[in-house]
Parts: sequence; structure tokens; C-alpha cells
Amino acid sequence: MQKRILIVDDEPAIRDMVAFALRKAEYDAVHAGDAREAQNAIADRLPDLILLDWMLPGTSGLELARRWRKDSMTRDVPIIMLTARGEENDRVSGLEAGVDDYVVKPFSSRELLARIRAVMRRSREDDEEGNVAVGALRIDGAAHRVFAQPVGEDALPVAIGPTEYRLLHFFMTHPERVYTRSQLLDHVWGGSVYVEERTVDVHIRRLRKTLEPHTLDHMVQTVRGAGYRFSISA
Repeated sequence: MQKRILIVDDEPAIRDMVAFALRKAEYDAVHAGDAREAQNAIADRLPDLILLDWMLPGTSGLELARRWRKDSMTRDVPIIMLTARGEENDRVSGLEAGVDDYVVKPFSSRELLARIRAVMRRSREDDEEGNVAVGALRIDGAAHRVFAQPVGEDALPVAIGPTEYRLLHFFMTHPERVYTRSQLLDHVWGGSVYVEERTVDVHIRRLRKTLEPHTLDHMVQTVRGAGYRFSISA
């Protein structure tokens, strides 16, 4: 699936230029001209990265960045600030607001793409040992263990079977996306293994039952007529 990048800029010419470069680089580019349009785009589908202009009508890019960093749904989405403000104090303000990088206008498509790739590499939730954290769930890849840790509480181990572990790890490294049973079979069980699609339903039920004592079973969601999605939102 293509990585989706949300471009939030009130200048149509800049949005079109950036979108053209992104699509040539095989990204899925979506537009927003202000905070309201940006929120609608995020509600439609969580982007993999946000390109955010500092100067926006109504709500500034800086304020939007702060808001998204406080929201559990968007707090882990990488943000690159696009702006003509190149002074050190401005860069510091952007970084303190939670942006991951800073590109000063005018910029070349080549520079922007390089920054995007670098930020995406740095911000991958799944590290080399398979550690990953989403919401109140955390996987210790080296120990092959799962922990639930609600805000303000101690981490509790989650008793989980090997297949449910692999299924959960895949979901947590690919959140907010809908996968069909066939796609889950390919990614979790492997394309060379013959397993009936109904088997996926069985392990989804087991995974939910595993997460239920920690009140996190709502994270494994059924999308009627499509498949399953892992999400921190209810």
C-alpha cells in the first residue's frame, strides 16, 4: 500500500507542486488548505506523514502541530513543517511544538523527498528488534512479550499465544489500515502456507479475548464487508 502524505498549505500552487513530486515518487498525496480540511482528511484516513505550512488561515500550523501531538490518534504521525521562517528561534518553536523536521521555502522537490524519507526512517515504530508501541500496548521484541500500560498505571504482561502474537505485531506495525482476511493470511501466516480464511476470524476472536481483561479488545475492529483494522480509537 502506498504511503499517504497529507499536504496542509493554503497556497494551491505549492500544494499542486508538492503533490506532483510526491506522486512521481509513488506516494499517495492528499491536499488540505486549512485546519478544517486537514482534520477531515485525517478522519478519512490517517496519513503516514504530514507536510504542514506554518502560516495558515485561522489556526496556524504551529498550533495544529501542538494539537495533533496531544491527540492520541495523531501524536505519532511524523510532521515536517514547511515555512519561509528560517530563523533559529522559529525552528526551535517548531521543534518544541512536536514537528520532526523543518524545510524552509523555497525548497527543491529533491530536498523535500530526501527529508520525507529520512523522517519516515527515523519515525518507524517497529525497530530492529521488533519493539513497537501503540496506545496502551507495547511489544518487547527481544523478549517476545506483550505489555498493557494504561496512562498513569504500571505495565502488565499480556498472556498471548504465538499466532496471536504475530497477528498483534502485524496490526501494531500497520495501524489504522483495513486488511482483508486474504491479506492477513499473506502477511501473518505467509503466502506459501495454505490456511482457510475462516482461520483468521478464529484468531481475531482469540486476540480480542486476550486483550479483553485489559479493556483493549476494542482496538481490533471489524470493518463490515472489508476486513479488520487495528486502531487506538474506539
